[in-house]
Amino acid sequence: MKNSEYKPELRRLHGELVALQEWIKSSGAKVCVVFEGRDTAGKGGTIKRITERVSPRVFRVVALPAPTEREKSQMYLQRYVPHLPAAGEVVIFDRSWYNRAGVERVMGFCTPHETDRFLEQVPSVEKAMVDSGILLLKYWLEVGPEEQTRRLESRIEDPRKIWKLSDMDLLSYSRWFDYSRARDAMFAATDTAWAPWHVVHTDDKKSGRLNLINHLLSQIPYTPLVPRDIELPERQERAGYVEPSTSPRSVPTLF
Repeated sequence: MKNSEYKPELRRLHGELVALQEWIKSSGAKVCVVFEGRDTAGKGGTIKRITERVSPRVFRVVALPAPTEREKSQMYLQRYVPHLPAAGEVVIFDRSWYNRAGVERVMGFCTPHETDRFLEQVPSVEKAMVDSGILLLKYWLEVGPEEQTRRLESRIEDPRKIWKLSDMDLLSYSRWFDYSRARDAMFAATDTAWAPWHVVHTDDKKSGRLNLINHLLSQIPYTPLVPRDIELPERQERAGYVEPSTSPRSVPTLF
């Protein structure tokens, strides 16, 4: 997709996301959005596009690090529960409890029994979330093998992106079909009527982002706000104020 098509549509969607934000604040809605998918499928970039024009006090991104030793001893889902949304919040999980069905399963960080138990239990946990008033949206971002290869190679070559490339990414790259099997099992067990999965194809990142944001907006019954007539008030009089002759520690004017 060309920027001439992408940027005007993204601008329009940013306006809709602001309207959604104001509706969520006024209605007390609770929205939880889960982002999962292949490595390099564009989760981080899409989340940035969603959040770049809204308030971080309303749209909160959760990207948890590897669990601590204490967290490993807890009930698996326990570390995620404190991050669920309260009234007037949108919480976006950049990877989520579904790590157990994906990377942990494929890389051997949990046992097959633990994965099976997770897949058995998580639909009822998500049902409890939905029954409590949380609107739960789950997205899987899918990228093809050739495009994934191209994106990983670009990370190797670009010093701005090299931080995105971890040893785990390289190991994951070699296990494409193991991840495919894990994804298929996850869909089969957790694609429920109350919390279905939505697949977004992102070989074209720009169209993928627009498609996802449009779908996200369509799933929430917000109403656009009525524009207000706003006029700036008059500034106060100077009343004898004089600007100081020098400013302490001014940043050098290089440009």
